[in-house]
Amino acid sequence: MLPGTGYRLLALLAAEQAHGRAPSTVAGVVRDGGLVWSGSRGRAVDRDSGDGQPTANTQYRIGSITKVMTAVLVMQLRDEGLLSLSDRLDQHLPDVAYGSRTIRELLTHSSGIPAEPPGSWWERSPGVPFGEIASKLDDSSAAMPPGTQHHYSNLGYALLGEAVARLRGKPWFEVLSERLLEPLGMRRTSMLAEPPFAVGYSVDAFSGLLTKEPSHDSMGMAPAGQLWSTVEDLGRLAGFLADPVDEVLSDDSVREMATGQSWSPDDHASGAYGLGLRLAVAAERSYAGHTGSVPGFLAGLFVDRERKTGAVMLANAGSGIRAQGLPIDLLSELEKSEPTIAPEWTPTRELPSVVADVLGVWFWGNFAVVFRYEDGRIAVRALADGALWCTFTLSSEGRIDGYSGYFTGEMLTAVRRQDGSVGHLEVATFILTRTPYDPEAPIPGGSAQAPRGPDASLSEKRG
Repeated sequence: MLPGTGYRLLALLAAEQAHGRAPSTVAGVVRDGGLVWSGSRGRAVDRDSGDGQPTANTQYRIGSITKVMTAVLVMQLRDEGLLSLSDRLDQHLPDVAYGSRTIRELLTHSSGIPAEPPGSWWERSPGVPFGEIASKLDDSSAAMPPGTQHHYSNLGYALLGEAVARLRGKPWFEVLSERLLEPLGMRRTSMLAEPPFAVGYSVDAFSGLLTKEPSHDSMGMAPAGQLWSTVEDLGRLAGFLADPVDEVLSDDSVREMATGQSWSPDDHASGAYGLGLRLAVAAERSYAGHTGSVPGFLAGLFVDRERKTGAVMLANAGSGIRAQGLPIDLLSELEKSEPTIAPEWTPTRELPSVVADVLGVWFWGNFAVVFRYEDGRIAVRALADGALWCTFTLSSEGRIDGYSGYFTGEMLTAVRRQDGSVGHLEVATFILTRTPYDPEAPIPGGSAQAPRGPDASLSEKRG
C-alpha cells in the first residue's frame, strides 16, 4: 500500500476513535487475501497497568461476528449432505422447542423465535450449558410467526451451534477450530481472552470516566457471540469471505451466504440479511459482513466481494464507534486512493462447443443482446449500451445455467433445427432468436405482438 493511502486510512481511524470516545480502536484493510494495512489509536489494557497501545495482534471480543463462523459450519454440513437448509430444527434437535423452524429461517433470522434466551441478560451474566437453556424454552414465547420478517435472534444461533455440535459429535468450538480457524490460520481466535488483550469498558456520557464491563464464558450461547479475536485473524476471515478457498467453503456457497434472504421494515431497502452475513449498500456498492457488540466491545467486518477487499475494526467501548460505517469508509478510501486494477485479460484457451453455439447477437423481440464468453462465463449485454443483462455458467453436467440476473438458476436451452444448427434459445419461457421475431421460432403471441421493454418486463414478471 502507498504511504499516502495508509495515512488517509489512519486519519479516518483517528477521527472515529476521537469522535466515538473509545479507549482504543484498531482496524485493518485486506486486499487480495492479505492484510495490507493496520492502525490503532488509544490504549487497550487496564488503565492502571500502564501503556498498552494495541496492535493488529491484540485480542478484542468480536460479539456477533461469531455468527458468521457458526454459519460457515452450517453451510459445510449442508455441502456435505449432512443437513438441508429446509430441514426442520427438530430433525437435528428433537428435544428442543421451536422444532418446526427451519435451518434457513434460523440462519436468516426469519424464524420469529425470541431474540434472547430466557433468564437474565446472557451477555452480562455467567453462562449456563445449552441443556439448561433448552429446558426453559417454550414454543408459545415466539415473537412472531416464521417468515414474517427479519427478527434478529441470538437464541437462533445458539440452536444452530448445538446442531453443529451434535451432527459432528464434538463441542462447537472444537468443530470451529478444526474446520475454520486452523485452515485459515486464525491462531489468535479463542473462546476466552489470551494476552495481549483489551479490557472492555463503557464510557460515561458526561465525564468520560471508564467503567470496566464484565466478561463471561457464554457456554451454551457461545455460537452467537462469545469469541475473542484480532485484526490479523479477522483479516484472514475477511480475505476468505472475499475470495473463498474450497478447503473451507466453495465460492458458490459463500456467494449464497451473501445473497439477501430476509428484511425488516426498518431496513429501508438499504440492507438485508443473508445466510449468516449482514448485507449493506453504500455509494452504490454492496458489502457483506457483520457487526458485533457485547458489553465493553464493538467490532465490524465487511468485504467487497467483487473487488476482493475487506476491512475490520475492533474497539473496547460499548458505544460510540460505527462498527459498520468505519469498515465501509476504509474500503471507500482504499478504492479512492488506490483503485482496483482490473484483472489482466487473457485469450480463451478452449471454448466448449455448447458455449460456441450460443455466442453472438440474439434478439428478444426487437431487443438485441450479445452473448459473449468472459472469464469462464457467458455474459449477456444489451447491444445498444453494453449494460449487463445477466450471466450464465456451464455446469459440470454440461448445462448452461443462469448465474446472475433475472435468470439465476434457470437453464438455458439451445433448440436445434433438423440439421443440428441452433434455431433459437429458450430460458424460463423467454425465446431469443437470431433475427427479430424469427417466424420459425415459437414466439408466444406471434410476431405481431411487440414485447414489453426489458426493464419494465423483468420487474413486472418478477411480480
